Amino acid sequence: MFSDERRQKILYLIKQNGRVLVKDLAADLNISVDSIRRDLSIMEDQGLLKRTHGGAISVPRVRNSAQAPSIRYGEGSITQNAIAKSAVSYIEENQTLFIGGAAVHYAMIKHLPNDISFTVVTNSIEVAYLLKNLSKVQTFIIGGSVKNSGNITDSIANEFVRQFTFDLCFTTAGGLSTKGLSTATPEVSVFNRTVFNHSKKIIALIEHFKVDIELFSHMCPIKGIDIIISDEETDMNYLETIKSQGVEVLVAKNI
Repeated sequence: MFSDERRQKILYLIKQNGRVLVKDLAADLNISVDSIRRDLSIMEDQGLLKRTHGGAISVPRVRNSAQAPSIRYGEGSITQNAIAKSAVSYIEENQTLFIGGAAVHYAMIKHLPNDISFTVVTNSIEVAYLLKNLSKVQTFIIGGSVKNSGNITDSIANEFVRQFTFDLCFTTAGGLSTKGLSTATPEVSVFNRTVFNHSKKIIALIEHFKVDIELFSHMCPIKGIDIIISDEETDMNYLETIKSQGVEVLVAKNI
């Protein structure tokens, strides 16, 4: 298991149980106690958890922070790549897509079809940088103030994105619950709501550790989502509850 996958598993266990113990994680994940302590230290630095004597607990959800660039713009985890590969199967020739700047979006780029032409609008300079090398993809980048993450979500970006109409919007969020999508940052919510209002179909790419989570700022009601793509580690009973509200749900198989 790669370190990124291991840390996602730790987050999932904290979400499920409220806390984790170092000795239990070492046994469950079959690695050394020192490696687990190192993981917890890194994750605490990223604002993902709070270390305690012998383990870690969850932090207030409003304080959840973005992943470090080394994780966000890497090769992506097994589950991220599974979701990304399923997502690109919806792309058709001559469509206009919105692709954001989360880790799962970055993972999408290497799976994009190379035998058809289409247009991508993004608010991520990192995603745009990769897209410029794809000969059949016309790329537009949203203008505005660039954050440390490389994403652009300010008021200028919000006005800029109103110029477009998207056939497909590939979105994600910090949390998915039966109420819908949410994130920790109001500015991001406002920007994404504008994108959603200009999109014909919204496809939410949601990893297992984001399911049954409600964060500070509401982005989109559950019935506003057309398709949710999650992964094999997600609580299937919870997905069935969401599916019962009329949302199409797809579970991506690991690749």
